[in-house]
Amino acid sequence: MFNMTRRMVLGSAAAAAAFGIAGKLEFAPAAFAETPVEPLVGFYKYKVGSLEVTAVYDGIWRKPHDPAFIKGVSVDDTKAALAKAGLTTDFMPIPLTVVVLTMNGRTIMMDAGSGVGQWQANATHLPANMKAAGIDYRAIDTIMISHFHPDHVWGLMEKGTNAPVFPNAELIVNAAEYNWWTDPSRLAKLPEGRKPAGKRIVENFPKWKNWKLVEDGTEVVPGIRIMAAPGHTPGHSVYHVDAGSEQFLVSADTMYVPALLAPHPEWQGAYDQDGPMAIATRHRIVDQVIADNVRICGSHFPFPGTGSFVKDGNAYAFTPTQI
Repeated sequence: MFNMTRRMVLGSAAAAAAFGIAGKLEFAPAAFAETPVEPLVGFYKYKVGSLEVTAVYDGIWRKPHDPAFIKGVSVDDTKAALAKAGLTTDFMPIPLTVVVLTMNGRTIMMDAGSGVGQWQANATHLPANMKAAGIDYRAIDTIMISHFHPDHVWGLMEKGTNAPVFPNAELIVNAAEYNWWTDPSRLAKLPEGRKPAGKRIVENFPKWKNWKLVEDGTEVVPGIRIMAAPGHTPGHSVYHVDAGSEQFLVSADTMYVPALLAPHPEWQGAYDQDGPMAIATRHRIVDQVIADNVRICGSHFPFPGTGSFVKDGNAYAFTPTQI
């Protein structure tokens, strides 16, 4: 079983056979199939053991190519990785999927999306797609936050007023993440481009009374345990779900843009606050997922946000799930 202790999560893990996803999900036969820029559907429901998962598409960041996106790696090399994965090379495609879990009578949202008109022009679809999936925002009683980057938490706030969108939902987050981002002294240390986001967090999040700050390894609700996966941010966390006959890992940004980071896990992303730590976390989490046959989803995996990893030497081969 996937060990919940921090020592094991952050320790080395031996690789084992690949896993598949049962039911109606199918894997592409190649590392990546030809993948459209945006999916044809806005949500997709599937089962993991006793768990019902609804993947809801928020949108995509059509990020212009930038030589600083991966430290020390040229745009030509990142384009080559995208092409090998069957993805467009016109821009860096960074899709965003939010998953909603239905278990034990609870409706649990994993991160809150980017907020309409608050992140990227092509990332505005979450509210409409949630409605199409039959999910009422008012029915969401718990939101589990992986980290405080805008594409994961701006959906907690209304544009302009910063009023809370989910005032009655319990907001669960690693205490280390909350404390780092809500400390006003951090603002001066942030890169200029991130200071507006940091300021918005400092000025608004501490006002809310529905935060639940938890420590690494805590079972936050029955069957779901938070596990530290630092590097991308200081308190970046993943959530392990015990779904009875199967296990499920909500990996957030541990392996963002898997077309790049699966075959090149040593690449250091510009959005990783501690690059070497993020690389170590990436290896150890994915190795553990493979070894323990855990199903995985990621915020920026091609929609519906799931796939399979296998070891490929010191790297990985990733196959996204096709619907």
